[in-house]
Amino acid sequence: MELQLPPYKEYPIVSNERILLRQIKSEEIKDILDISFYDGKRASTIEEASAMLQKIDVDYQDGTSIHWGIFDKLTTILVGTCGYYRGFADATGELGCILRPAYYGKGYMTSALQLAIGFGKEQMGLKKIIAITTKHNNPALHLLNRLSFVKTQDLMGDDVEYEFIIRKSD
Repeated sequence: MELQLPPYKEYPIVSNERILLRQIKSEEIKDILDISFYDGKRASTIEEASAMLQKIDVDYQDGTSIHWGIFDKLTTILVGTCGYYRGFADATGELGCILRPAYYGKGYMTSALQLAIGFGKEQMGLKKIIAITTKHNNPALHLLNRLSFVKTQDLMGDDVEYEFIIRKSD
């Protein structure tokens, strides 16, 4: 399959019976102020979070990322974010995610990353999907293991890289 990278004619919406992944609207930024990050820097004001969302939208238009809000379909609440970040060199996508603390342990991120992985494989044609976290982020490590990621390398500092193995038959 040939790579199909952003931007797309229509911003992708991906869902299952429980959650919906879609683009975050500027009026929703207040709901995720506490989990708004860009290049490792956390937003401390609505203005900073809005500026970050604008940068994320530029990255999408430049074809180097796709960023979704994770919405509970029943309540329509924005519970977190996930997506592919830092470009797609060598048909590789780097998954990142963050969840609002009130929604930890409820299966949202497992569902969201399953949808994002499926989109990466089936729609984008990625050959490799990776995730980077710290060695001490036990919830993320458990999540990656649960989703069949395997540790591929220790990185600088406390970071570690995991890879989702895409089989030809997948």
